[in-house]
Amino acid sequence: MSRSSTYHHGDLRAACLRAARELLEEDGSAGLSLRAVARRAGVSATAPYRHYADREALVSAVAAEGYRELATHLAQAHPAPSTPDELAAVAVAYVQFALEHPALFRAMFAEPCDPTSEERVAATAAISEYVRTIVAATFPGVDANALSTTVWALVHGLAFLHLDGKLDSSTPEIVAAQVTSAVHALFHAAPAVSGKAAAAQPAV
Repeated sequence: MSRSSTYHHGDLRAACLRAARELLEEDGSAGLSLRAVARRAGVSATAPYRHYADREALVSAVAAEGYRELATHLAQAHPAPSTPDELAAVAVAYVQFALEHPALFRAMFAEPCDPTSEERVAATAAISEYVRTIVAATFPGVDANALSTTVWALVHGLAFLHLDGKLDSSTPEIVAAQVTSAVHALFHAAPAVSGKAAAAQPAV
């Protein structure tokens, strides 16, 4: 019996996702296509199209799976961060996730996606809301939307700087120290900048 005949309609989607993840880890996004996924999964070349209209739809499904795994990873770092130190720990976990799953992380954030993918949109929104919530808990009274965007941009940038070899990622300890220092620098700089700006205002 051929391998393709053992797949039922209900598990074809999971088989394609599993094959896509394997191809990503082995060859990066360059080797990811619906035809390659079909070969790896052991199904006909047209079978993946039952669930994915094109490569972007497949990448979006992989990315959504990655977002859910990232959310779980961040929650494991700290379930309910409410201090700068705890927030920094979550930032470290974010960067470590990127370094542990580089191909998946790039697929999540650097690959063209299907903008109509409800699964991906929902997973991305969940990460965004998670960041907004922990920032609001850590810094009550601030504009949580604006600050969460700033924090996410900083941590996301750190992740790619490490992935691209622009920052030292030789050991987990070095990565953690760099990310923690950067996050604390952001929070410490804001009051100082605000104080200088206030002092520079002419007396009325």
